[in-house]
Amino acid sequence: MKHLSESIAARRDRSTTDGIDRRILDEKSFSRTICLERKRAERSQRSFLLVLLDLSGFLADNGNGKALPKILSSLSPLIRETDVTGWHKNSTVLGIMFTEIQTEGRAAIMGAILSRVSGLLYNSVTFDQFNRIAISYYVFPEEWDCYVQQRPSDPTLYPDLEKGSNRSKLCLAVKRATDVVGSALGLLLLAPIFLVTALAIKLTSKGPVFYCQQRIGQFGTPFVFVKFRTMYLDNDPTIHREYIMHLISGDAEVQPSGSNGNGHGVYKLTKDPRVTRLGVFLRKTSLDELPQLYNVLRGEMSLVGPRPAIPYEVQAYQTWHRRRVLEAKPGITGLWQVSGRSRIGFNDMVRLDVRYATQRSFWLDLKILLRTPRAVILGGDAY
Repeated sequence: MKHLSESIAARRDRSTTDGIDRRILDEKSFSRTICLERKRAERSQRSFLLVLLDLSGFLADNGNGKALPKILSSLSPLIRETDVTGWHKNSTVLGIMFTEIQTEGRAAIMGAILSRVSGLLYNSVTFDQFNRIAISYYVFPEEWDCYVQQRPSDPTLYPDLEKGSNRSKLCLAVKRATDVVGSALGLLLLAPIFLVTALAIKLTSKGPVFYCQQRIGQFGTPFVFVKFRTMYLDNDPTIHREYIMHLISGDAEVQPSGSNGNGHGVYKLTKDPRVTRLGVFLRKTSLDELPQLYNVLRGEMSLVGPRPAIPYEVQAYQTWHRRRVLEAKPGITGLWQVSGRSRIGFNDMVRLDVRYATQRSFWLDLKILLRTPRAVILGGDAY
């Protein structure tokens, strides 16, 4: 507990002595600061604690003039100059962001901070006034459980992704319209290929035509992913899980790629014993991906976006890796697929996905879609 007491003491020593003089950011500025601190924490591998005080009931009875300085003054012993105070909702919900919390002993440190916040407020106002203040808190990075049917990322920590600008909203509306039209036309025009592929699968191996698996969509929300089955039934996923863990950690062995004779290795299992002979062909030609048009039509995926992630893959992500599943819907094709595909390491793949999410537009999507057939035919690195 020594490091815990030292951490709390450090906050007291470095805090402002007068809470009234502390600058309170407006709602827009505070929201932007949350986003910047989140990105900083991704790289520093430290945490921050966001405490929200809903003062609507308290201020209604006590007025803004004297009540707010009283609240700030009571909390000033705990708030350092490097922490941030601002309005989460103007004039009603006050936010305090406690930054640069070390990972070791994080739960105990945050518990102590929350206890101090509650205690300082309790001692500065009457019991009835204290009961009119609603306290909530949010921790970044969150603990993600990708095996439950709910979103693991809290919207409060991602105001930039939730609100967006008018330009980004227009871009997303155009993108969704393109997805609906494109997936509907694709399902209609490719129906003969669907039929032939389905018959081939049934004739060459036992089992269903389609393979359904839980994947991770935007914001970490799980969905049921559909593709043509390319593997034998009752296969053991251990071989793939282990390779993915090595790939994410950066120590995966580059697998030989001998299909096109270009001498390049790939970051993917090239001799997976779970895959059927027909499955090898379907994967090489990416025909196994066609049923994902159904996911696009449902709004779970897009025509263009990051590759949809598997839950055990996301569980192994570093915090900054999560941006690829937070900032864009997963897609059938994407910038990674047309920029080297399996010849690119995991971290570079994530960087391409994040780059796409920040630069996406109708024209970029169109460019990627037009480059996809060439990548499939000439790439030679799909397995």
